[in-house]
Amino acid sequence: MRKSEVLAAEAVTCLNKALCHLKDIWEEIGIPEDQRLQRTNVVKNHIKSLLEMMIKEEESLRTRLISSIQSCRTEMEQLYLELQLPVFEEETGITVLQQEKNIRTQVEALLKEKAQRMQQLKDLLEQDQDLCDVLCSAPYGIHPDFVPTPEQLESFSQHIANQNAEKARRYAEFMDLKQRIILYMGELDHVPETSFEKDVVCEDEDSFCLSGDNIMSLKLLVCQLEEQKAENEARCEAHREQIQRLWDRLAVPQEEREAFNEHMVASRRRNLEALRVEVQRLEELKRLNVCNVTEAIRAEIAVFWEKCFLSTDQREAFAPYFSEVFTEELLSLHEAEIQRLKQHYEDHRELFEGVHQWEDSWRLFLQLEKKANDPTRFTNRGGNLLKEEKQRSDLHKSLPKLEKKLKAQMDAWESEQGREFLVKGEKFLAYVEEQWELHRVDKEKEKQERHLKKSKQTEEDMLYGTAVRTPSKRRLLATQTPTKSRKFNATSSISSGASNSTSRSVYGGTLCRSPALRPPLSANKAPASRTPGGGRPHNPRLQGCNKENEAQLKGGPASGALLTPASPQRSFSVASVASTYSEFVRDLSKASNAKIQHDILNSTTSNL
Repeated sequence: MRKSEVLAAEAVTCLNKALCHLKDIWEEIGIPEDQRLQRTNVVKNHIKSLLEMMIKEEESLRTRLISSIQSCRTEMEQLYLELQLPVFEEETGITVLQQEKNIRTQVEALLKEKAQRMQQLKDLLEQDQDLCDVLCSAPYGIHPDFVPTPEQLESFSQHIANQNAEKARRYAEFMDLKQRIILYMGELDHVPETSFEKDVVCEDEDSFCLSGDNIMSLKLLVCQLEEQKAENEARCEAHREQIQRLWDRLAVPQEEREAFNEHMVASRRRNLEALRVEVQRLEELKRLNVCNVTEAIRAEIAVFWEKCFLSTDQREAFAPYFSEVFTEELLSLHEAEIQRLKQHYEDHRELFEGVHQWEDSWRLFLQLEKKANDPTRFTNRGGNLLKEEKQRSDLHKSLPKLEKKLKAQMDAWESEQGREFLVKGEKFLAYVEEQWELHRVDKEKEKQERHLKKSKQTEEDMLYGTAVRTPSKRRLLATQTPTKSRKFNATSSISSGASNSTSRSVYGGTLCRSPALRPPLSANKAPASRTPGGGRPHNPRLQGCNKENEAQLKGGPASGALLTPASPQRSFSVASVASTYSEFVRDLSKASNAKIQHDILNSTTSNL
């Protein structure tokens, strides 16, 4: 049993006790029955009214709870709708009081969530408005009176973060553009004229609207200033080149040039004006010195003729170059021609530089080829021989590659231009082949000359005897190499005295072998030989034996010789020499019997 039921039973017991007690009092007093009935009725009505009042109050409480539940449920449903949350599921089987409490607690939580969201939305809207004012952008598309969802608030927050980043980027870009604008305006001596330029240069940075249009306007202004600066620099550079060219042509003193150096570096407006004035002054001087200026231009034209490899016909095609009547018209023609040549050279610079490179390499190659034939190169002690050989080998490889590369470039140029690329009036490849052919002919000619000289030397050696030739050595001051005499085989002597004496007289001494390694033939200036002993004379015996033949070779008489004209048999070549020694002696004996007296030969033999 519930406690409330126990209390109700106790209340009924108390009521019964009270009625019994009243009955006892009434009996003791002696109240009549009708009065007892009346008094009992009063007690009943009083208790009844009291109970009814209590019941009414409790019913009123129940009504209020039910009304509160209804109102809270309605508000809760509205909040769920505004907050876009799932509907709250109420518990079943609970009392009205507990139901009212649960609903009221849920409503309070929803109201708190709504207040937080609206406050966050308000803060974000304020930030968005500030950013919109700075960036001149449209506000974020969200209604300020609607409760936003968490996703909307997150998206709004991200938008604000992006706007802040954009603001920082635009501000940095604005500061960079502003500094460049101020720098360019200073270099150009430009004063802000429009309101926009004044806002950029003169106003505070924080007050400038960082809109996309303003940033684009700033970039456009920077581009305009850069173009103006580039134009000024180009004009100044053109004036400087013209001034430098006129200075050189007019031979302006160095002191006067140095006084003008300030304007030859900077490109401000005042520098441009000073350069323009100087050009006008020099042009006036040029008109007064037409002859000198024309000659200077002609020298420059000649340089570009060489750079562009123009042939004689192409050079002579410019007839004003050879005119001696100096006028302003002639000067204008020369200026136009030098400009044309410069432009022609610039248009084909790569080809011309390649041809120059080939010519330099070819010139170096010819020098190395010439050094390769120089006998003195073997006496160097600095390792130059190895370097030259390596360099010559590299040129042998690089020249064909360079020619192939130039051929490809010239073929492309000719296909593009529709005309031939000429070097000194002929095609470059024909020019290259001509140079190689000339080089081959020169080498062949040198080879034939060496062969002819060697044949002649061999003829003289067989006719007059081989001089002792030893390689030249470095001379020593303290020591000298004594002259070595050669030993001869006794079996080589001739049994006949006449033939023996005759052979000795013709060969000019004892025959001996030439050394295996001799200096080049170009180094042999005379039949006399040099020994490692320095400038000492040959063996007196050999000199005495060869004295008569030396006289005959020089065309003068020797001691004891007969003054008779030389016979045709004496001028024989290597091919006329007998194949065997016996045949040679027989032929020589016949010649001696017919032309030379026997006593002369004997006197020659006695000298041995």
